[in-house]
Amino acid sequence: MSAKHPIIAVTGSSGAGTTTTGQALRHIFRTLDVTAAFVEGDSFHRYSRPEMDLAIRKAQEQGRHISYFGPDANDFERLEALFREYGESGQGEVRRYLHSFDDAVPYNQMPGTFTPWENLPENTDALFYEGLHGGVCGDNYNVAQHVDLLIGMVPIVNLEWIQKLVRDTAERGHSREAVTQSIVRSMEDYIHHIVPQFSRTHINFQRVPTVDTSNPFSAKDIPSLDESFVVIRFRGMKDVNFPYYLQMIDGSFMSRTNTLVVPGGKMVFAMELILMPLIEQIIERKRLGRTQVDWVSGN
Repeated sequence: MSAKHPIIAVTGSSGAGTTTTGQALRHIFRTLDVTAAFVEGDSFHRYSRPEMDLAIRKAQEQGRHISYFGPDANDFERLEALFREYGESGQGEVRRYLHSFDDAVPYNQMPGTFTPWENLPENTDALFYEGLHGGVCGDNYNVAQHVDLLIGMVPIVNLEWIQKLVRDTAERGHSREAVTQSIVRSMEDYIHHIVPQFSRTHINFQRVPTVDTSNPFSAKDIPSLDESFVVIRFRGMKDVNFPYYLQMIDGSFMSRTNTLVVPGGKMVFAMELILMPLIEQIIERKRLGRTQVDWVSGN
């Protein structure tokens, strides 16, 4: 963690809703006049799409699996190095992974490729990471230790699979069979490298649908926010003003002493209500040269 160059990360698997959270965070940054350096987690993949396809086939021939969730397909050491460098100096190198033709055309490249590495903008107030591995840890890397505010986006797994199936078939041109195979192939990495992150987050937002998602592989659409509740869990935080949240968010209630439940349609509002003062404290700490924020338990 860094008082001078703070890092805010939204972590969650592909299709988990990190994009919605990212939009809420960008609105908060504009409101607080925060200039952020934006980092996309996919930019730390080791392979382009054709290279990944080849790596998957080679792994299958050897009786093993490789997925975008695990270390074989991602450079976690370089991600941690970026977070460390940014925390120390406010600098670092980033690139983009171009998912679609719309992403790729401005760069005169093909989808599934990377842009060149380039320096982060100068004089940013914070780094904002959005992707799969904002809180990942392993034998040779510990990304989570560098993050000042770590936010988890964690829909229940059936909903996550529905979101991935619908998105990857509709927006990225994959077949339903290919997406299903990807889910199956990724399960070991998901269990060992994605799930543990959510025990390290400061706050988790977990969307739980109130409609039947028993067979996600036959679903044709994604349950709407209004067909969901959002379970918000706070970890390692002191003086959380739950009475204020209950008063401000219609239909909300407490399910545990550290857990707030809100209607799905109120998710973005709840995010902004909860996260804005936390980010404001982080930025105030930076500008005043303080070493601590008040909301972390034990400070």
